Amino acid sequence: MTEMDPMDRKIEKKGILSRKTIWYLLFGALMLTVLGIIIFGDKSSKYNVDVSRITIEEVKQDVFQDYITVQGTVEPITTIYLDAVEGGSVREILIEEGNMVKKGDVIIRLTNDNLLLEITNSEAQVVRAINELRTARLQMDQTRLNYKQQIIELQITVVQARRLYENNKVLREEEHISREEFDQSREAYESSEELLSLILENYKNDSIYRSIQINSLEASVQSMEGSMEIIQRRMDNLNIKATVNGELASLNPEIGEVVTYGTRVGTINILDSYKLRVDIDEHYIARIQRELTGECDFASTPYTGIITKIYPEVQNGRFAVDMVFTDEVPAQIRIGQTSRIRLQLGESKEGVLLTKGGFYQTTGGQWVFVLDESEEFAVKRDISIGRQNPRYYEVLGGLEPGEKVIVSSYQNYADHDKLILKHNR
Repeated sequence: MTEMDPMDRKIEKKGILSRKTIWYLLFGALMLTVLGIIIFGDKSSKYNVDVSRITIEEVKQDVFQDYITVQGTVEPITTIYLDAVEGGSVREILIEEGNMVKKGDVIIRLTNDNLLLEITNSEAQVVRAINELRTARLQMDQTRLNYKQQIIELQITVVQARRLYENNKVLREEEHISREEFDQSREAYESSEELLSLILENYKNDSIYRSIQINSLEASVQSMEGSMEIIQRRMDNLNIKATVNGELASLNPEIGEVVTYGTRVGTINILDSYKLRVDIDEHYIARIQRELTGECDFASTPYTGIITKIYPEVQNGRFAVDMVFTDEVPAQIRIGQTSRIRLQLGESKEGVLLTKGGFYQTTGGQWVFVLDESEEFAVKRDISIGRQNPRYYEVLGGLEPGEKVIVSSYQNYADHDKLILKHNR
């Protein structure tokens, strides 16, 4: 046997892949798997939910009835306010609240010493003005008589002077009298005429002046008498009276209390009929209008009402309307009584309906959790909601009849995209 040369070495055959290569390949496959999960995997935020703690409703196709349920309070058809139109101290209360009153009945008597003093002063001014008017009229009559007497005397003087002048004129032509005598008669006649004209003009001017003076005094007296009438009415206003027939619903003042002008002292309810004061959520303010009808129950009997007035003020997220009965008024109805009203907002029509629930407070109706067909999980989905009534939302888009939706509150998992439903079996 030939010995092997020390330089010669036996070559062993190696495998196709080395162990090191295999490890590289396994690591690469693992990285690819992780990368695929990152890129194509479910990245949604999940939350485990106990099915027994949520409410699930099925979306359905049905007729949507466009109405809301509201609460109405019975009020008198008209309330009349009693305000003090004159200030004073309450001296006497003749009718207590809760009693029926007739128009003109005195309810409260007031006293006002300042007003009494004002009336006394006004009466004195009226008496003074009347005396001045009477004096002016007497003076006017006296002056008129004096002027008439002077006019009559001057008219006689003019007639005599003219007759003398005309006679002297003839005599002068025949030269039976002197020139001087003739001139004196002519001058006497002319001066008497001028004096008569002057007296007549003075009489006319004085009459005009006296008439203006009398008219002014008469106007002053009438004005004062008018003021007296107003003051007398103010005295009468110290008696606060019922302005209509009805029930004295409230009366505020007490004996001895000082009531100022404009103070509201009470109210009178006209009980010819009744109305319902209804509070409505401001969500519906754009859809509420006059002539909308509603149905309410009194003693298990339905009655129909109609909106007649809308109050525009919104307080604490609600606004008010008045409804009156369109047919008969319920028997034995009482002020302050309440009733639930089914208020019709529009026509009913078929649509996709979703049962109302607490989810709306979280999502505002913009999205919901919809169950998968397996009912093992629910995913978030955008939807569109239209009208609503006390039971259903009208779904405009995003849901189909037959799908199931979680309608209970989303308060604990609103930030998650997927809910894993846990069934306790």
